[in-house]
Amino acid sequence: MKSSVLILLTLFSINMVAQDVHLHCGKIIDTENGEILTQKTIVVSGKKITSIIDGYTDISNTDDTSIDLKSSTVMPGLIDLHVHMESEYSPKKYMEQFTANEADVAFKSVNYARMTLMAGFTTVRDLGGSGVNIALRNAINQGHIVGPRIFTAGKAIATTGGHADPTNGMKKLLMGDPGPEQGVINGLDEARKAVRQRYKNGADNIKITATGGVLSVAKNGQNPQFTLEEVQAICATAKDYGMIIAAHAHGDEGMQRAIIGGVTTIEHGTKMSTQTMDLMKQYGTYLVPTITAGKAVADNAKIKDFYPEIIVPKALEIGPKIQNTFAKAYKRGVNIAFGTDAGVFPHGLNAKEFGYMVEVGMPPMAALQSATLTNAKVLGLSNELGQLKAGYLADIVATSDDPTTNIATLERVTFVMKEGVVYKN
Repeated sequence: MKSSVLILLTLFSINMVAQDVHLHCGKIIDTENGEILTQKTIVVSGKKITSIIDGYTDISNTDDTSIDLKSSTVMPGLIDLHVHMESEYSPKKYMEQFTANEADVAFKSVNYARMTLMAGFTTVRDLGGSGVNIALRNAINQGHIVGPRIFTAGKAIATTGGHADPTNGMKKLLMGDPGPEQGVINGLDEARKAVRQRYKNGADNIKITATGGVLSVAKNGQNPQFTLEEVQAICATAKDYGMIIAAHAHGDEGMQRAIIGGVTTIEHGTKMSTQTMDLMKQYGTYLVPTITAGKAVADNAKIKDFYPEIIVPKALEIGPKIQNTFAKAYKRGVNIAFGTDAGVFPHGLNAKEFGYMVEVGMPPMAALQSATLTNAKVLGLSNELGQLKAGYLADIVATSDDPTTNIATLERVTFVMKEGVVYKN
């Protein structure tokens, strides 16, 4: 740990002193054109890429520095559109909501953030926590801690008793009647108020739980939980504030209401019908598959007492189906955006998702584009992220092998730069 910090500080000092940093790259993944380029130099000045030059530059007569990535494959920083930076599931998770203070959550989240960045994910979308995720984003942006660029929903929005109602499973004395401030709505006025409260709290985007969920302490994992009108009120209000909207959804009816209501992304999409797939194409909605999380919950459900008893049947039913649904949706032409649900499984293992996508028919290049080009578009940052191009932020990662021929190499990222600062080399 101490040596890693010293390396980071040394490289940071080099970047502060040097005029430019030259990355001598053996291979570059051109995500825009889906091509592999060879023997290029990426020139970084400050936080941005200033140019990409054929061959390897000679900096011997300059104050610039170089980094040797000639034996590596270099690509834009990866983007995960579905993470939960505040927590990791374990048998203790459900009790911790009664025992952990905000400070406890915050200290753990610092480590999760660092692990995510070191895994090559320079940008993430956090889709729900207690609100500590907003402070975590701010601390990273202000340079107090190391982590990915975070776009957060703060606290997800649910209906009474729905997935993300924070009092599910509690005794009546503790249950109370949470409202829009706590992310629980019933009716159109409360739907609008909840969005405005998220904005007031500092959220970047909105997440709703359009259907039941696997890991909430409630019986149904797939029933629709918002009316169409409630979804429309949330989406219209969110768009007034420049926010995109993610909808957790396992069941088909709730999914259709979310799509028609105006959400940007469907998360999981487990029991999606072909009719819903076509509806997604019609509305331009993206599927964020989270295959890794599906496999993790199914595996964990087989471990005695890992989850409360009410969760086990849902996990065993829904978890194994996500990968197959993703394969059908991709082949039918649904827009795919990369997302993992990290936190449901250990942080830092996000890149396993690539292998699961490729396993059922998505070409490696398309999988990489989903985590770079596509996700930048979803976030409205197509002119800043997702490509290696002059004028773009210098979010750059590298692997020792070529992921278009060995997708598993993405699980072992060897180089990470975010906004021109090297965090791993």
